[in-house]
Amino acid sequence: MGEPVGFRPRQELMDASRLTRTLARIAHEIVERHPDLERTALVGVRTRGVPLARRLAGLIKAAVGLAPRVGALDITLYRDDLTTIAPNPVMKGTDIPFSIDGWTVVLVDDVLFTGRTIRAAIDELIDFGRPARIELAVLLDRGHRELPIHADYVGRAVTTSRDENVQVTLAEEDGEDRVLLLERQAAPTRPKPGRKRPARKAR
Repeated sequence: MGEPVGFRPRQELMDASRLTRTLARIAHEIVERHPDLERTALVGVRTRGVPLARRLAGLIKAAVGLAPRVGALDITLYRDDLTTIAPNPVMKGTDIPFSIDGWTVVLVDDVLFTGRTIRAAIDELIDFGRPARIELAVLLDRGHRELPIHADYVGRAVTTSRDENVQVTLAEEDGEDRVLLLERQAAPTRPKPGRKRPARKAR
């Protein structure tokens, strides 16, 4: 997975080892808050929230011997910018093969930014049932919220500018685990054309 056009790496925020340790801490925090996991589910927001949710479920199972149910949300049709992202958006599908009525649902995503992705995820989730509680776990919170949404479990909070980008790559989707902070590249300056002298008139 290459950098988005117009951006270049500025700082590595997490390597594979730190990403693994961060997920282990989040899993421990979820268990601390919900020791009875019988009615707790992890629902990942596609794309990279899904493998993160599956990893968290595996870490929880390794710690307490019981894995929470795992689902996946495709929020494409719930986005408030649907008309601007693409004429034919690619749908990967929502998969929640269990009832969420009365359950605690932990939404899982890679990056929390404006909050609009999570708003769309909550809207879709409520169409599936009435959870007792909805919580949010994110690998990285980069600020710049536009909606009153916060995460209950945060891997790392980092200060960014709007001109920067956060790129999360995961082995399941991209072949490696890594989180990079990208900065926008300055547009190349073109040399100003030289001023042409007017042609002399023939005498």
